[in-house]
Amino acid sequence: MGQGARTFVGLDIGTTKISCIIADMNGTGELRVVGVGNAPSEGLRRGVVVDLEKTVASIERAVDEAQRMAGVTVKHATAGIAGDHIRSINSRGVIAVSRKDNEIAPGDVERVVEAAKTVAIPMDREIIHVIPQEFIVDDQDGIKDPVGMSGVRLEAEVHIITGAVTSARNICRAIQRAGLKVQDLVLEPLASSHAVLGPDERDLGVVVLDIGGGTTDVAVFFEGSIRHTAIIPFGGANVTNDIAIGLRTPIDKAEQIKIQYGCALSSLVSPEARLTVSGVGGRADREISRHVLASMIEPRMEEIFHLANKEVKKNHFAELLGGGVVLTGGTSLMSGVVELAEQVLEMPVRIGLPQGLGGLAANVADPRYSTGVGLVIHAVQAQHMEGVSSTRDRTAFPGRRQGMREWFTQLFYH
Repeated sequence: MGQGARTFVGLDIGTTKISCIIADMNGTGELRVVGVGNAPSEGLRRGVVVDLEKTVASIERAVDEAQRMAGVTVKHATAGIAGDHIRSINSRGVIAVSRKDNEIAPGDVERVVEAAKTVAIPMDREIIHVIPQEFIVDDQDGIKDPVGMSGVRLEAEVHIITGAVTSARNICRAIQRAGLKVQDLVLEPLASSHAVLGPDERDLGVVVLDIGGGTTDVAVFFEGSIRHTAIIPFGGANVTNDIAIGLRTPIDKAEQIKIQYGCALSSLVSPEARLTVSGVGGRADREISRHVLASMIEPRMEEIFHLANKEVKKNHFAELLGGGVVLTGGTSLMSGVVELAEQVLEMPVRIGLPQGLGGLAANVADPRYSTGVGLVIHAVQAQHMEGVSSTRDRTAFPGRRQGMREWFTQLFYH
């Protein structure tokens, strides 16, 4: 099976690991995972490339592993982007409907979204996504797709996500050097939400917290639309560093201790539980209480949740989020994380696992793969949108994909 129009690749370039997920769509429309590849991430810090050659080598290892499992060679990938350079704003655009009979055409939708995009953005930043939240036709709000409706005045409220041009360029360059073309670049919390949220949660209002190695990604949904995104520059790697310093043990040993014995809430750990810690520089191993370990982890996790809560509270509907909080990402697997999150955020919390896939789905039924699976789902939806746009003049949601594609073309393929 070669890579045709029905094979999709998600490439999650994280601070601690790089995952490549290959999926295909069979004749019945079922999306099946056919290949999964992982490699330790080298050359990245907090989602930003700091060593291009090491990043390229890590991407190649992950892609090769996924290709061997799937038995295909892939040439394109949908990649994730995060990092504390990401910024988001909400904007509004207004136009007069162009047709004499006042019927709203796809061109009007495109013009109103373009009007909403005209915000002052520094030269060193690039728009990654323009996501329509809702349309307003003659003061009637809450409209998701106004095409075909009648009206004189059309407004659009959109969510604009921007990133540093150099950071996005370096990720794209690393992927290209690894032998792949970037089909699309997607904000990681947006990708994760595709994999772990249901439509009812999006409507009720929900917060997605993707706690990765270098960053914690925040996405807030309300009434079916994304309302706020933010990147917090702390994650599981910070917890590991705290353990390494507190216990005076090497980073790799601290990571093992965190995974095996870590707990985010010290009150859940018995004071009698003990563990052995390796010494540094030939010093003897020693025993410590697991309660002491938890008391090192808890302040950092609490800080992450407090910062996330601060981002959520920036929205006037923060008290109306009936869907609560969905935790995903590798660090969400630590025991006590859900209980601590409920204490700090004062909302119901659950762990989000990737859903809605067939094939080797069991291989990716883990919060660590939420972004990779979400990137595959995004690629499927983007292809569907392109199919819709061919039947209409153009897509009713311009800017979500077209702008970045043109930007990639200018950067790399001219």
